[in-house]
Amino acid sequence: MSAAADGFRMPAEWAPHERTWMAWPGLNPTFDDPATLAASRAAWACVARAVRRFEPVTVVCGPGTSADARALLGPGIDTVERELDDAWMRDIGPTFLTSRDGELAAVDWTFNGWGAQNWARWEHDAKIAGHVSDLAGARTYTSGLVNEGGAIHVDGEGTVLLTETVQLGPERNPGWTREEAEAEIHAMLGTRKAIWLPRGLTADYPPHGYGTLGHVDIVAAFARPGVVVAHHQPDPAHPDHEVTKEVIGVLRAQTDARGRRLEVVEVPAPTALEADDHWSDHSYINHYLCNGGVVLCGFDDPRDELAAGIFRRLFPERTVTLVDARTIFSGGGGIHCITQQQPRV
Repeated sequence: MSAAADGFRMPAEWAPHERTWMAWPGLNPTFDDPATLAASRAAWACVARAVRRFEPVTVVCGPGTSADARALLGPGIDTVERELDDAWMRDIGPTFLTSRDGELAAVDWTFNGWGAQNWARWEHDAKIAGHVSDLAGARTYTSGLVNEGGAIHVDGEGTVLLTETVQLGPERNPGWTREEAEAEIHAMLGTRKAIWLPRGLTADYPPHGYGTLGHVDIVAAFARPGVVVAHHQPDPAHPDHEVTKEVIGVLRAQTDARGRRLEVVEVPAPTALEADDHWSDHSYINHYLCNGGVVLCGFDDPRDELAAGIFRRLFPERTVTLVDARTIFSGGGGIHCITQQQPRV
C-alpha cells in the first residue's frame, strides 16, 4: 500500500511543527578546506539558533563531531551522531507525513547525489532519511523515485510544485514518464494536482558550482493555499530574467487542486548579479517557516528589507528573521535546503 492509500499526506510547511532537523557540515568536496568548513559551520549554527527561537532543533552530526557542534550551536539544540557525506537535510532527510489518526510517517526517497553529480558523495547520505525517520518514531515508506525534499513544495490541500529537469531528468529517473513520476509523487505525498515548472535558476545547473539541476524551492513556494511566492529577476542582463518570466507565466496560468487560480507574489532577486564568479542564484524564496517564525535568507543587499516586508505582509502573525545566507549559497543551497520540518501530530 502507498502512504496516501494508508491515509497519510504531507502537511504544508506552515502547519505546526514538532521540531526541525538539520545536518552538520563535515570536510567533503562541498566544504573542501578548513576555512570553508569553519565558515559553513558558523552559518549553519546561525540558522539553527534562529529556528530554535521558535521550535526544537535536532542536528545530525558525523561521528565524533557533536561536541564541537554543540560548542558552536549553543544551548538548547539537540545533537545525534550518524555517518554523513554532506549537510543538506532538506534533500537527504525524510519527507514527513501525518494522518488524521495522529500518526507520523515519512518518505525515504531514493537519493543519488542530486543526479549523480561528479562532486557529490552519497554513500551515507542515502541512509539518513531512514535514520531520521527511525529517530522520530515515524513509519517509513520507501520510494524508488530519485527525488529530494527541495524538489517538492505542497500547499497541504492536494497541490504540489515540481520541476521538469528534476523528477523527469535523465540524471535521476531515466525511463520514467511524467505520468509515472507524478503518480509516485501523489502516492507518497497524498497530493492530486501537480504543477510542473519548466526549469530552475541558471546557477543551479553546470558549470555553475554546486547545483541541484533545478530544485523548485529556490524558484517558487506556497505561502498559503492559492498563493505562491515566486523569484523574479528584474535585470535583463541576468539569464534568470527570462527564466523567471517564464516560470511566473506558468504559475499565473495554473489552478490548484481545488480549482483556485493561483495568486503569484513576485519577490525581486537581490541586486547582485554575480556571486562566486558565476551568475548569482541568491533567492529569498528559499526561506523556512517554523512555529511562529519565518527564517529568511539575507544577503547584505538593498533588497533584503524589501523581501522582509513582503514576507511580513504574507505572514503577519509570524516574526520574520533575516539570516545571512551567502555562505550557505556558496555551498549550493539556502536556508530551506538545510532544514527539514517534522510536523506535529
